[in-house]
Amino acid sequence: MPRMPRQKSCEAMYHIICRSFSEVLLFRENDDKDKYLKILKTYTKKYKCSVYGYCLMDNHLHIFLDPKGYDISSLMHGVNTSYVIYYNKKYKRYGHLLQERFHSRIVDSERYSLVLSAYIHNNAKDIEGYRGREEEYPYSSYGIYLGIRKDTYKLIDTGFIQRLFGIKNRRSFAKRYKEFVSRRVDMEKVDEDDPCDDIGFTENVNNGERKVIAREMKPARVIEYIAARLKKPVSNILNKSQKQREYRAFTAYVLRVLCGMKYNQICENLLKITVSGCSNLCSKGYELVESHSSLYAAIFNELICCNLY
Repeated sequence: MPRMPRQKSCEAMYHIICRSFSEVLLFRENDDKDKYLKILKTYTKKYKCSVYGYCLMDNHLHIFLDPKGYDISSLMHGVNTSYVIYYNKKYKRYGHLLQERFHSRIVDSERYSLVLSAYIHNNAKDIEGYRGREEEYPYSSYGIYLGIRKDTYKLIDTGFIQRLFGIKNRRSFAKRYKEFVSRRVDMEKVDEDDPCDDIGFTENVNNGERKVIAREMKPARVIEYIAARLKKPVSNILNKSQKQREYRAFTAYVLRVLCGMKYNQICENLLKITVSGCSNLCSKGYELVESHSSLYAAIFNELICCNLY
């Protein structure tokens, strides 16, 4: 029987669930959980996505993920494939690790966001010794929200949920947030009908102030814009010579992140290189953007704002 197509929306946030096969642990050691968080950080930073919460259990995980318009399948395929390669190499095994493709559910309201956040952060109650002190579990973002643990990988954006509470003071928010989560400790699934009236929440006021990035820009217009800003002809931007590699790396990265192009599409239609070569170029382009003082970072930020359809 064919699988049902995944529900997607360019505006959506997602509740992500990944499970291992029943006889295999997804994480055998804490080092494995650290590795997964590092990989998740790498991919979400590279593709300009946000994580609002997570809890890693031994055989499954929950993530509250905001891809900000990026394709959720591409993002999670990259994250999970990287982790499985690490895991199989470390434990000298072969084959699948995950039970099936990851589960995703669209988070389509601010109320749902609040209740999902509580649900994810209460998962630690099922771990021996953590019921009643869920915030102390080191592989959940709960402690980060309460300010009792550092965000080691700078992975979590707590601002979105805090704005939904309408509380600017960090300590006041942490107190109210803990009360909110604790009241829902026995919630067995995300209750979409929860009114969240214990924090005086009002729906549809755009308290979260999310920004979705346009990811379907026209490649030709993007290339022309980059060429104009670099004061180079388009032929230089696409030239395969080593001298122009920096221009091509930046362009490949932008096409991947802001035009939603897959590696093979970039290779076949524009740069005429191998998929592995394109992957390496995109990584180089990402490094150029991350050097915040560079012209490339400025151009990238301009492109995010100008929406070249």
